[in-house]
Amino acid sequence: MTEVAPTAADVQAALVAVADPADAIHLQRFFKTGPGEYGEGDVFLGVRVPVTRGIAKRFAALPLDEIDVLLDSPVHEDRLAGLVILNARFAKASKPKSFDDAARAEMVRLYLAAVRRGRVNNWDLVDVSAENIIGPWLSDKPRDLLFDLAEADLLWERRVALLSTFSFIKSGDATTTFELAERLLDDRRDLIQKALGWMLREVGKRIDQRLLTGFLDQHAAELGRTALSYATEHLDAELRVHYRAQ
Repeated sequence: MTEVAPTAADVQAALVAVADPADAIHLQRFFKTGPGEYGEGDVFLGVRVPVTRGIAKRFAALPLDEIDVLLDSPVHEDRLAGLVILNARFAKASKPKSFDDAARAEMVRLYLAAVRRGRVNNWDLVDVSAENIIGPWLSDKPRDLLFDLAEADLLWERRVALLSTFSFIKSGDATTTFELAERLLDDRRDLIQKALGWMLREVGKRIDQRLLTGFLDQHAAELGRTALSYATEHLDAELRVHYRAQ
């Protein structure tokens, strides 16, 4: 008997079954869904991230077109589950024994289309996906895509560009992070400032503190206060004071 493939509706039903209305209220506040806030109008069921991840794991075989349905859902947890499933699919297609570059390319296309139509539209959605999909995809390719994303007006495209470089940083490569940072120095939006400072900090922590301080020697005065605070968080007190004073 042929096994029936799961659907987006199956995932959505599983999420609804464990939803907590009280948590939904908390999450809507936490993710700034009020008028004029960055997550304005987003809808939450009230499912915590570990629970959403557990449900996503159960539906690892969800077809790509059904993942796309989840990404177009108005419900935040649906989109998060879709991205977690997509991460796992991309990781599997990237392993030597199951490597499938055509499948990887299709997943990147699907993901970027969702980003550009505004469906990867909160910091947690970007952060869970960019370094796991776009970063590995570009590890051995030209990185022009990231600079195109960084030039976009949409906040989330710019954050995807920055967070994708976390994958490179973990491999010991800070070059693209620094190039993007120089282009985004003037973006004072809070979620870009935090992402920029975070990636710079990780360069200092994971690769070499001298790379971070070298960048700060050139650009500390141009960084926003939030980015500078994040970037210097793990420096010793004297260096923090030195750079933050600029």
